[in-house]
Amino acid sequence: MKSSSPTHGAVTRGRGGQPADRARRPTINDVARLSQVSKKTVSRVINQSPFVSIETRERVEAVIADLGYSPDPQARGLAFRRSFVIGYIYNNPNPQYIVNAQQGILDAARQRGFELMVRPCDPSSPSFLQEVRSFVERQKLFGVILFPRVSENEPLVQLLKDLGCPYVRVASVDLDDPDRMIVSHDSEGACQAARHVAALGHQCIAVITGPKSFRSAHERRRGLEEGLACEGLSLDPRYVVEGEYTFESGVARAGELLRMTPRPTVICALNDEMAAGVYRAAHEQGLSIPKDLSVVGFDDAPIATRLWPPLTTVLLPIREMGRLAAEALMAEIDETLAEALPSAKTRITPTLIVRESTSRAP
Repeated sequence: MKSSSPTHGAVTRGRGGQPADRARRPTINDVARLSQVSKKTVSRVINQSPFVSIETRERVEAVIADLGYSPDPQARGLAFRRSFVIGYIYNNPNPQYIVNAQQGILDAARQRGFELMVRPCDPSSPSFLQEVRSFVERQKLFGVILFPRVSENEPLVQLLKDLGCPYVRVASVDLDDPDRMIVSHDSEGACQAARHVAALGHQCIAVITGPKSFRSAHERRRGLEEGLACEGLSLDPRYVVEGEYTFESGVARAGELLRMTPRPTVICALNDEMAAGVYRAAHEQGLSIPKDLSVVGFDDAPIATRLWPPLTTVLLPIREMGRLAAEALMAEIDETLAEALPSAKTRITPTLIVRESTSRAP
């Protein structure tokens, strides 16, 4: 009678016709090969890690039962030796954002003897997931921190779960279990900016959004619309253009907006790099900020105070978010961090910083 177990057919015969699992002791390599997962995933299943999908866990456990595999105590002891390297995976066109996040991660990691390994990536590449898999396995990472927009990539998150690799995601909205998320609440900051602009009497309001592929771009626009609605205003779609979160796109899109009739009295650029581009475009057209045009940014990057006049912008505590993300990751082995983190998360609230780039509508 043929067995219904999917793994029986894969068991080979040893000398004398005995099954291979009787001819020699099965190894973790056998389990990984027959389960079609990595050895690390098998180890996670054995050690009851929560970071393995139910489907993968059941498949591995079925193979373990079929082979009669039991882990070697010495090998298992080696498996418990933890790596002290954190991976920071990102895909973001804004270099200052990347650096601020990295500094925050290092703030927390250095205090506890962890090192940081940085990995830029391209989710549009056909080899994206394989490259991340190789990075995680080759560096034997303790865990991974994901910042936007790669933090929004669900296939990547599933890969990390399958690998048994702990992770923390930073994003503008909740995307995962609370202990796996640092939420930046971008829409709340944008709402504050919109109400500030409305209070100054602006009605012809233009917006340079971020790329549609970034969830933050949608959240920031949503916050603007909600803030304006609270003041009885709305966005004219003709005055909403898409940027790329880069200085160059800010120059180009602002140039288009400033040639419109009527000309907008304020441009809200949804990050500071694009806001700096608005300054360039306004200068090229002979306009004075804020006399002829008010400008609002988002992030409160260092460039915000280096522009003249200094930029009104939404402070997004990116460095703090990096620190909290690292602490959330390390909380797996530090109960003190685990207890403190929930209250710390509530401190991530964007705040409007009013400077000299905004004034009453002309």
